[in-house]
Amino acid sequence: MVTDLSAPVTGRPERRPELDVLRMVVVLGLVFFHASLVFDTRDDFYVKNAETTEAVTVLVALCVVWAMPALFLVSGLGSWHSLRRRGPGGFAVQRLLRLGVPLVFATLVLLPFPQWIRAGAEPSYAAFWPRFFEVRVELAEFPFVLRGEHYETGHLWFVLLLLVFSLMLAALARLVPPGAAARVRALVGAAAGRRGAVLLLPAVPLALISALLGLEEGFGGWHRWAYLLFFLYGFALAADDRLRQAMRADAAVAAVLGVALVGAGLPMFLVAGEAPGADPFLDLTPLATAGRALYGAAGWCWVVAILGLTDRRRPGRERSAGGGKRRVRAYLEEAVLPVYVLHQPVVVGVAYVVVGWHAPIWAGYAAIVVISFAVVFAVYELLVRRTRVTRFLFGMR
Repeated sequence: MVTDLSAPVTGRPERRPELDVLRMVVVLGLVFFHASLVFDTRDDFYVKNAETTEAVTVLVALCVVWAMPALFLVSGLGSWHSLRRRGPGGFAVQRLLRLGVPLVFATLVLLPFPQWIRAGAEPSYAAFWPRFFEVRVELAEFPFVLRGEHYETGHLWFVLLLLVFSLMLAALARLVPPGAAARVRALVGAAAGRRGAVLLLPAVPLALISALLGLEEGFGGWHRWAYLLFFLYGFALAADDRLRQAMRADAAVAAVLGVALVGAGLPMFLVAGEAPGADPFLDLTPLATAGRALYGAAGWCWVVAILGLTDRRRPGRERSAGGGKRRVRAYLEEAVLPVYVLHQPVVVGVAYVVVGWHAPIWAGYAAIVVISFAVVFAVYELLVRRTRVTRFLFGMR
């Protein structure tokens, strides 16, 4: 049956616990990821250790190729169900409250801190804070239209992009007639019936965007409009169960192909960056372009593999889980957005102290990770989740 996206419906969608787990793994993994950048030779992180290592570059590449794309895809999948329940207007309002409020709050309260640390913690934070908001408007950089010497969206680029994508989707759902939506779904369903189509066809636009538009290092190693594709792919995945079945069928092949593409593309990318003045993220040299194309295709393969291989839950398994396990998972699911908002300023502050210890890399890294987790969850537990006001400011229900 063809559904009208502009009409809200009742009923709850099927719960897919593996997607909740994936969301938690990515967000919690960002603490490990950003802590590693303190020791990376190439990345210009807010705090740098005196001793760095090239090994971090390879490990980082293996994370960025799938983590944030998977997060956008899962967000797109959830958007289908939210849009169907609330309608375009209700969906837009819900996203403005859940994403827009913490975006504004964190921009005012949290984002200046990492930049202050980057500036050497001078002058005083009170003197630096207003300098952070000395901005100009550059519409060509949409949706990151505010620019300044110190201003940045920081790690909240994900929240901003997700909010913009959601509002674009709400507007599109109101404008597109049901007949057009039905025709698109018919084409998608027909493609899903062909073995390998779900694996190969979506990878082509991602490869082209990565190759021709480049990669944006400050946005998780992908171009901003590539994330829009992952978001829309997730939306389409929720709209037609045949896509989910095709993803399960192609998962094993996607895993092998994803590893092969990274194995071929990463060396090309690294070699392209060794020339003086080279920028493999943006250069249109044959080696850099080919490396980015393989990277874009690999990202889709990894996402297909992860979602397809984890979509194996047996009926009743969720109900059989122990009460303690369910409570822990429910606690972490609720904490995902606040932890995302909090984690990077905390990691930067902790790293600023730890690098002064002049410890071996492994010891410094372990200290940053452990202390950062302790601080993030202490702040979440004691200052965020206990009052209605703070829950609202951090996008919690």
